[in-house]
Amino acid sequence: MNAQINSINQERLLQEEVIDLRQYWRIVDRFKWRIAALSVAVAMLTAMVVFSMTPRYQATATLMIEAEQAKALSIEEVYGLDSSRKEYFLTQFEILKSRKIAERVVERLELTSHRLFDPEQQEPSLKDEVKSWLPFLPQQEPLSEEELAERKLESVTSAVSANLTVSPVRNTQLVKITFESESPELAAQVANTVAEVFIESHLEAKLEMTQQATSWLNSRLDGLRVKLEASEAELQAFQESEGLVDVKGVQGLAAQELNEITTQLMQARKEVKQAESIYQLVQTRGNDINALANLPEVLNHQVIQNVKQAEIEAQRKVSELARRYGPKHPKMIAARDQLESVHSKLRSEVRQLVAGIQNDYDAIKSNERALERELAQAKNEYQHISRKETRYNELKREVDVNRQLYNAFLTRFKETSETSDFEAANARLTDPATPPRVPAKPKKKLIVALALVVSAMFGVMLAFLMEALNDGIRNPEDVENKLGQRMIGLLPWVKHDKEQRLSLATFFESSQHSFSEAVRTLRTSLVLSHLEKPAKVISVTSSVPGEGKTTVAENLGFALAQMEKVILIDADMRRPSVGKDFDLPVYHPGLSNLIAGSNTLAECVYSDEKSGLDVMPAGAVPPNPQELLSSPRFAKALQVLMDKYDRVIIDTAPAQVVSDALIVSRVADSMLYVVKADSTRQKMITNGIGRLLQVGAKLDGVVLNQVDTDSKASYYGEYYGYAGDYSYGDRTEQDHAAAAQAQSKKGAAAKDLEVA
Repeated sequence: MNAQINSINQERLLQEEVIDLRQYWRIVDRFKWRIAALSVAVAMLTAMVVFSMTPRYQATATLMIEAEQAKALSIEEVYGLDSSRKEYFLTQFEILKSRKIAERVVERLELTSHRLFDPEQQEPSLKDEVKSWLPFLPQQEPLSEEELAERKLESVTSAVSANLTVSPVRNTQLVKITFESESPELAAQVANTVAEVFIESHLEAKLEMTQQATSWLNSRLDGLRVKLEASEAELQAFQESEGLVDVKGVQGLAAQELNEITTQLMQARKEVKQAESIYQLVQTRGNDINALANLPEVLNHQVIQNVKQAEIEAQRKVSELARRYGPKHPKMIAARDQLESVHSKLRSEVRQLVAGIQNDYDAIKSNERALERELAQAKNEYQHISRKETRYNELKREVDVNRQLYNAFLTRFKETSETSDFEAANARLTDPATPPRVPAKPKKKLIVALALVVSAMFGVMLAFLMEALNDGIRNPEDVENKLGQRMIGLLPWVKHDKEQRLSLATFFESSQHSFSEAVRTLRTSLVLSHLEKPAKVISVTSSVPGEGKTTVAENLGFALAQMEKVILIDADMRRPSVGKDFDLPVYHPGLSNLIAGSNTLAECVYSDEKSGLDVMPAGAVPPNPQELLSSPRFAKALQVLMDKYDRVIIDTAPAQVVSDALIVSRVADSMLYVVKADSTRQKMITNGIGRLLQVGAKLDGVVLNQVDTDSKASYYGEYYGYAGDYSYGDRTEQDHAAAAQAQSKKGAAAKDLEVA
């Protein structure tokens, strides 16, 4: 059983994945009149509300905001607005929508006393009437006239702001100012006034800012003038105290002198180094005249070179005379004396030259020290002059800065003063608003059409919701997919009084041929299901009362009785209805009497002349129906009936209410489970079928009863439409012949019953 239920669930999931648009259309078609009624009702209600609304008009004025404003002079820095930036336009849009603009419009047009805004000139609203009806509400304290005027102004300003729309035109400098009102003239007037007030407020703000700038510049000029004069006086005093005429010239002379002294010092130091090296050589040789005479510094001296030349001449002369004269010759003696004199002069010159070198070295060293002292003094003088220059430059810069600031402020003050009376608007009204002729709201036709469409969509949604919440069985697909059973028959719904049961004559009425044809189809399906071994005992049950199981059993008996010998037994002894349908008296004996043995079989059977069907009602209502159905006498009586009839149809109690159907299913060859279409919940049907399958009932299938086939778009409508077009006359004659044959069999069965 569990495996079968699991397989059913798997098949159901697979089928749910496939979207069947026809199924959705059938749902809409089933609820179409309800959806249409809902749509029409909502549309009519909307139309009543819309056509009772007061029309409202919208007037639009076009304002162009100038990006490049006309200026007499370039003083845009005074106003602090850069019109080339995107934020400039956004700021202007917000100013247009500001409460200050709306309040000035209200004051200019005196809207506080206008009939559309003054509560005293209007009819009291529903809210005010309700408040007047409720005296227990706290009363508001009385307000003064000023407070009342202020509150009225605030209320009217809020109303104007709420009805005012400012929308910039994309990629342009234009802005649309739209006002909505019940009065077309007032709508145009307010839209134009908003633009005018915006332009005027800008001019006023511009003038105010110019005046403030002029006043501030004037006050700053006085301070700057005093500061400039003080700085100039301080500079002049410094020049006089320091005796400065041309600071740059003095500093230049000092720098030049410093450079010259530095050059001389460097040269002196070079000479000192040279003299020091000679002096050191002289000190090393000491008093050795020959050694001193061989020094390069001495040899290179011109005097020494002259003496050396004289010495060489004297020696040459002595040599020449020595070859001719003897040592004591006067010429030789004179020559030697001359040579000796030259040697003596050489020594004297060397000594003088060495003494001169020492004196030169001392003089050079003294000159170096003097130059160093002079350089130090020049540096101090230059630094002193530099400090004066630095202080002078500071005072001079202070004077220059103060003079520049003063001149700049003086120029701006003159410009601002000269342009204070120049009125250049930042916007202009390019397209004034005119009173509209056609109201903008409400769009009656559009609103009604939208209400119709939306209500229709809502109705469709409700239909799908009701369809989703209703888990009843509606069609053969539901029988197979949800219940996992075969649908053996389908009976259409027949129009009749809801308080009464379906008439037994329905099957035989020519106007109800669709119903009769459906019953015959059920008969055919049942017979074909048992070709090898015909089902003689057929049990009919349902989940709960009211699903039409008795009607199915009766009409199936009529259909089978046209071809076979059939008896219908009412085994629902708790709520019997077969006897009532055949107009049998309450005291007529039936199944309970036969099992109890109080009456014979012939006394318990009623033969219907019209249909040829034998009927056994429930009989006297017993206190214990289950015990009677479980007794061997019931099985024995059923065996006797099986011998005398071709078919035995048993109408049992609902399977979900009592267990009578489970008991009867053990002796039945076939069992039909009746389900009322779109009524009984799926879970209850599944439980009922499950109980029968657990006890081994031979369930042939489900009979879907009371199916609404009126919809022409549904499967059933098409099927029964074809059935109506099909010829019915031949089948009627055939049924009459079968009824006559069954009537002859009935006579023989009556004799057998009398014997029984």
